[in-house]
Amino acid sequence: MTEPSGADAVPPGHPEVSALIPIVRRVVGSRVTDRTVADDLVQETLVRVLAAEGRVEAGMLESYAIATARNVVASMWRLQDRARRNQHRVVDLRPPPTPDEDLLAREEQTAVVRAMARLSQRERELLLAHEVSGRDTRTLADESGSSAGAVAAQLNRTRARLRVEYLLAVEGAEPPTDRCRPVLLALSSGDRRRQREVDADRHVVECELCARLSNPLLERGQPRDDVVRIPIRTDADIVAARRAAREMAARQGFSSTDLTVVATAVSEIARNIVRFANAGVLVIELLERPHAGVRMVAMDNGPGIPDVERALADGYSTYDGLGLGLPGARRLMDEFAVASEAGRGTTVTMTKWRRGGRP
Repeated sequence: MTEPSGADAVPPGHPEVSALIPIVRRVVGSRVTDRTVADDLVQETLVRVLAAEGRVEAGMLESYAIATARNVVASMWRLQDRARRNQHRVVDLRPPPTPDEDLLAREEQTAVVRAMARLSQRERELLLAHEVSGRDTRTLADESGSSAGAVAAQLNRTRARLRVEYLLAVEGAEPPTDRCRPVLLALSSGDRRRQREVDADRHVVECELCARLSNPLLERGQPRDDVVRIPIRTDADIVAARRAAREMAARQGFSSTDLTVVATAVSEIARNIVRFANAGVLVIELLERPHAGVRMVAMDNGPGIPDVERALADGYSTYDGLGLGLPGARRLMDEFAVASEAGRGTTVTMTKWRRGGRP
């Protein structure tokens, strides 16, 4: 007796699901070479799609089927890997499936479907043609009368937008302001010029949702090691900022004395954020031109400084303590600038050049 084919797994009366069989076969076949195993996975995918057919929005069943097929294959790989790692054991240590596994998988699939729905028809078609059908950028460019580079750029923009929409769907949230999506898209695409244009760092400080979503967007792919971002909210964050600044400066070959200088200046600025602002962020960047150095930019969403010139004068302090304050931090740095706006916060930019290499 032969096993039922993918078509046999779909009962009559479901033409939309039947039309998905070739797509599901391509998705599974591109990942699984064993024909028998691939047929089993296709059938499992179709059964899941049939079960969810009534809950999926119109026109999004194809996207749902693709996401389901990928999850089914990934689940098989995880099980095989777990079995391989534990096959030498006498006792089967594989944990039983948790009750919430299926629920989490369904929630992830729903988020993918919602994210795909936020893309334009052209974006969806381009993404599916490249990712599912396997058509290269040159072929797609010839069909659209464009260039391979332009198609690749469009694909990168589409992927960046899909990542943002997926995270928003997982959160179950809508951006609270019109600035949120442009900022998140700039972070997702890794476009530093665009991030500066939309003032992404300051917005992330001011918007709790974007601050939360910025972490997975910035951590995507190979992280940059010449820029570090430290959220500043508590005294523990001051310690983390001081340590990060010291480590970054050490990579530039700073002397032990200058490492202490950099860490001290960062401590003073971070302490001001904790005392006077609700939240802030410290961005530490390594510099190579014109000489080796380190730049630290601290931004907060506090009330601002009414009189910047007075705040930078020696001896000025807004609280009782032994700290150096802004004047002391400025003396320790080679370059120092403060920009403040009432009700919006303050930005402090400090630069320290390695001794003997200062411009």
